[in-house]
Amino acid sequence: MEKPWLAHYPAEVPESYDYPQVPLSTFLVESAEKHPERTAMWFYGRSTTYRQLLESANRFAGAVQGLGLNQGDRISIMLPNCPQCVIAYYGSLLAGLTVVPTNPMYTARELHHQLVDSGAKIIVTLDIMADRVKEGLKGSEVEYAVVTSIKDELPPMKSWLYPLQARRQGQHTHVDYDGHTMSWRHFMHHGRPKPTPISVDPLHDLALIQYTGGTTGTAKGVMLTHYNLVANAIQTRIWSYRLKEAREIYMAVLPFFHVFGMTAVMNQCVFLAGTLILVPKFQTREVLRLIHRFHPTAFPGTPTMYIALLRHDEVQTHDLSSIEVCISGAAPLPEEVQQHFERLTGGRLIEGYGLTEASPVTHANNLWGERRPGIGLPFPDTEAKIVDALGKPVGVGEIGELVVKGPQVMKGYWNRPNETASVLRDGWLYTGDMATMDDDGFFRIVDRKKDVIIAGGFNIYPREVEEVLYDHPAVEEAVVVGVPDDYRGETVKAFIALKPGKTATAEEITEWCRKNLAAFKVPRQYEFRDSLPKSAVGKVLRYKLVEETKVARPSGQDKDHKALDETESIGPGGNP
Repeated sequence: MEKPWLAHYPAEVPESYDYPQVPLSTFLVESAEKHPERTAMWFYGRSTTYRQLLESANRFAGAVQGLGLNQGDRISIMLPNCPQCVIAYYGSLLAGLTVVPTNPMYTARELHHQLVDSGAKIIVTLDIMADRVKEGLKGSEVEYAVVTSIKDELPPMKSWLYPLQARRQGQHTHVDYDGHTMSWRHFMHHGRPKPTPISVDPLHDLALIQYTGGTTGTAKGVMLTHYNLVANAIQTRIWSYRLKEAREIYMAVLPFFHVFGMTAVMNQCVFLAGTLILVPKFQTREVLRLIHRFHPTAFPGTPTMYIALLRHDEVQTHDLSSIEVCISGAAPLPEEVQQHFERLTGGRLIEGYGLTEASPVTHANNLWGERRPGIGLPFPDTEAKIVDALGKPVGVGEIGELVVKGPQVMKGYWNRPNETASVLRDGWLYTGDMATMDDDGFFRIVDRKKDVIIAGGFNIYPREVEEVLYDHPAVEEAVVVGVPDDYRGETVKAFIALKPGKTATAEEITEWCRKNLAAFKVPRQYEFRDSLPKSAVGKVLRYKLVEETKVARPSGQDKDHKALDETESIGPGGNP
């Protein structure tokens, strides 16, 4: 097929690359061999070298093998960005396990589905989540739980002070340890210092089962091989060609349980023997302080993060000039945000595009070359085209579905052959996103075929929220849509019709949702109606409600904003 975008690649970006067929853990092993004393990660006063990180990952691998876990068994890692997350991730890969990244904000109900569907045998989590995790484990195949605390990887003084702070904030918890629930320190101390070597087939063996939703609202496990993730990390590194080995410092704010943060931050940084500045929770003032202090050179993020930094009243008092490379994903990047951030830092902020099924990045604008509004050009070795409903290519500039092919495209959905077949056809991944391509091969997303709401970089699936709303005893009908939001990109609005004779307030519905959904999925706006629009057969017409939100933006929307700083905490706020 013709690839007009290749003519717009910078000279430094190759059209193709020979991606090594190696286990993903090779990134860590090779960086530790070449740069053993280079700082791999920093976490609130504690620095860890690549030598130390590999030693810890090996010990973790030996410990899980000592429990009798076998190659291919699934491990859930339910942690924020902290040293334990990085250690468990690469340690699991060294042991031949398949990682199942799990959002720490999940409720017991959401966790339960993921554990049961993946067949996970072990979970690693935080002590402050222990009660919720214990509830979510019921009926699953999980045999072991490794429970850590933020303090486990802090310097001695901060480790001693941390429990005091946790108690003040009401986050102190008690965990009952036994043969199946182990503390992180005990687990690591008694683990074998090195794992039994295993043989990995990078092209076929799974490194990851990353859960994502879809039009059905049912979370599906995306099967990503070692080769998928190795290739995409290298593709992203090739695109950022001015970054140098053993020199870069990454602002690790994107959560590693999200495939964007995992690939564009953790895997790419370790591949380059860079330093991760680990941030477990986005807090604008704290991120500004860390940038000013550590001078990171790379800061992949979401538009919401960049907007929060630009709007902070202390931004001008912090030095952000070290930032050279920022790839924005998960939501459209407003042009004014891009320009303002580049003026402030002197670096480059571009918009990229991807999806979990592609590890995730497939497109990006040039960092140091021609840019155009939209998602830019396909990555090296990535084919892309726009097709109609029959799968036939449309003309230049015409709207159709974006389909892609490349080494980063998933193996399929876990235990869902029919759904795999519906999106993978002749090697092409049908993204469900409507887009256009111009004469020069620059792509632009114009709409989403799916009903996914992207708020602050998180995917929210309307049906999942609607099911929770329908369970409320006063709700007769409910439809959830995304509405424009200057801060989050989109926010969640629920249209609700109550049962005859029943009453409920927005506050009551919100409280109900918070018990059954992660905080970022809870509706921020409500509109109560006597009835919702329906078709002749009684189907609620979602598109009519979506059209209404486009015609008139609700008054008072701004007061519904909830700053990212104030979202649900996954650890004590402030500095440990």
